[in-house]
Amino acid sequence: MLDKVKLVEERYEELNQLMADPEVVTDHVKVTEYAQEQAEIADLVQAYRRYEALGQELADTRVLAELEDDADMHDMAEQEIARIEGEMDTLYDRMRLLLLPKDPADEKNVIMEIRAGAGGDEAGIFAADLYRMYTRYAETQGWKTEILSSNSTGVGGFKEVVFQIKGKGAYSRLKYESGVHRVQRVPVTESQGRIHTSTATVAVLPEIDDVEIEISPADLDITAYISSGPGGQHMQKNATAVRIVHLPTDTIVTCESERSQTQNRERAMAVLRARLYEAERQAQLEERGEERRLQVGSGERSEKIRTYNYPQNRLTDHRIGLTLYRLETIVDGDLDEIIDELATTDQAERLQAIGA
Repeated sequence: MLDKVKLVEERYEELNQLMADPEVVTDHVKVTEYAQEQAEIADLVQAYRRYEALGQELADTRVLAELEDDADMHDMAEQEIARIEGEMDTLYDRMRLLLLPKDPADEKNVIMEIRAGAGGDEAGIFAADLYRMYTRYAETQGWKTEILSSNSTGVGGFKEVVFQIKGKGAYSRLKYESGVHRVQRVPVTESQGRIHTSTATVAVLPEIDDVEIEISPADLDITAYISSGPGGQHMQKNATAVRIVHLPTDTIVTCESERSQTQNRERAMAVLRARLYEAERQAQLEERGEERRLQVGSGERSEKIRTYNYPQNRLTDHRIGLTLYRLETIVDGDLDEIIDELATTDQAERLQAIGA
């Protein structure tokens, strides 16, 4: 691994030389490009240089320990050796993680889509519960949430809800939530006290700028219609809602959350860009033979990444075999422990894949 990091350090120095080149200095685009590349590897280079310095310090201290006749001084040298080795081990682990390719979408905002799956009205109520769980989690992170479109069931649930989460690093934390979520509990409408099983699908998409994915206006069929939801007389009397169909992929997006047709169109385009970006990214992964670990399924009961069992106050994430018996706090937005475990597992798998 250290050989790989050494190559990164050499590239760091090469970038220094390039940015000092008189021919490059006047090219602001190149300078920005090189500076950004250097910034992305700066932490790794800093850790490597500290590691190398500690290696020399360790060698010197070992020689001192071998030559020291005084018992107290010898013990002090041994303690120093242990301290240096501990710091070097920590730096080594940090460099392994810093070597991992960064997901360019990690710092982006999120567009999250939750849809009721199998289970009728109870599935819609569960979809609403998941929406509340994620919005509460967003609050704890200092992120802002906003519904882009929704389709209510009429019994306090959602057939579908699409919402935006704005905050630094939102996608890096929430991307592991994509998949089929299963709930086991006694519905309010169940008179016999029987436990029902229902599902909802969650899709987490990074919000994509219009410059990151090109969409031809000729590929779009855009229509406006009168909003069916709440919002006052203005929304109900005017065609403010927007429906966009991306003809090449038959992707359909609607938005009616805003009072302005222009605003609804902008929001619908944001969702469309995110969906098309994700579809393209998954196609590239499949082309390279990479398995999509967190795939959104069709909502059938058998396709699940996580189970929420209310009678046992238990949550189980089936991807990593994690079981927690504090379901009440989790559905109230306390997701950090689960997300941390998923992120750690993901890092370990990727480290193994690159042989670091």
